[in-house]
Amino acid sequence: MEQEPTITASPPDLDAAMQGAQALELAFVGVVNGLFEALDRHGRMDPLSLAEAAGVDRGYVVRWCEAAFAFGLLDLQGVTWGLTATGRRFLPAGEGTLLPAAVQLILSAHLAERAAGLMASGERPGERVLAERQTVLPWFGTMLEHSFGPLLESQILGRVPEFAETDARGGTVVDLGCGNGWYLRRLAAAYPRLRGIGLDGFEENIRQARETAAAAGLADRLEFRQGDIYEFAHHEPVAMIVMNRALHHVWADKAKVLDIIAGHLEPGGAVAIWEPDWPLDPSRLADPGYRGMAFQNLAEHVQGNHFLHASQIAEALESVGLEPRVHRFADGREAVVVGRRPAG
Repeated sequence: MEQEPTITASPPDLDAAMQGAQALELAFVGVVNGLFEALDRHGRMDPLSLAEAAGVDRGYVVRWCEAAFAFGLLDLQGVTWGLTATGRRFLPAGEGTLLPAAVQLILSAHLAERAAGLMASGERPGERVLAERQTVLPWFGTMLEHSFGPLLESQILGRVPEFAETDARGGTVVDLGCGNGWYLRRLAAAYPRLRGIGLDGFEENIRQARETAAAAGLADRLEFRQGDIYEFAHHEPVAMIVMNRALHHVWADKAKVLDIIAGHLEPGGAVAIWEPDWPLDPSRLADPGYRGMAFQNLAEHVQGNHFLHASQIAEALESVGLEPRVHRFADGREAVVVGRRPAG
């Protein structure tokens, strides 16, 4: 009997990877404490002035500045520190910020540590592990927005016609598991007649969603509620329901969730579910583009979840009477599965 060939993934340069991780760790400290923003706002400063501007301890600022200089995030002139071009890349505002990498690294390290401690018992504590790092949760939605917002606008909106159709009739989009509301905000900015309702279980996410929608002048079109997906109810059918990286979190109860979705769609309405597209061929996980997905699926296991293949989602939508269609993006790593309710 012929033996299957052995496939071995090549390890990265571990020394370079370690220093890259440490640079991102220092960047995370600067992001959370507003140090990059203070330097951008006030220009070059000595540690005492920077500490006062950011409202933090001078001793920590001195050591952070020294380390950030060592890793190329700051430069030094006399006794003052300033942002380098690399340091400016971690400013939270604007497309192309490197902030998501810093936040993701800290979150990944936390979940790796939890996986290491839980592996012997098999315990899977659920999504509460995301809230265990109080410095991470406030930046989680920002991380997702900067990671996936450009893909939404550059590729997804143009290939999923249901968004434009909903806008044309002034319809309502419901985002189940809306996070900080970034998905609905970008939809509302792109489609001026569309209205939105966001639901999320984390109070911090809803607070951010309301504040950022108001700051963007969208509070009259977007409503955000704290609540449980399983208890979602609306007084009338809606044109569209979306879930962005949320379905795999409730896949164990998919029958109930999909019944809720199908029951809230008006005739001709649609659901659009955006998920990582887990490869059917496990050898693909060694590809550089899939390595992050492979690691994140371990982190998902800690939370009681696992990633899905687009065909699984399509079959589940079909089981509740929706007509599925699969769109793939990012070289097949991302999928938006649309399920339309028949019009008749």
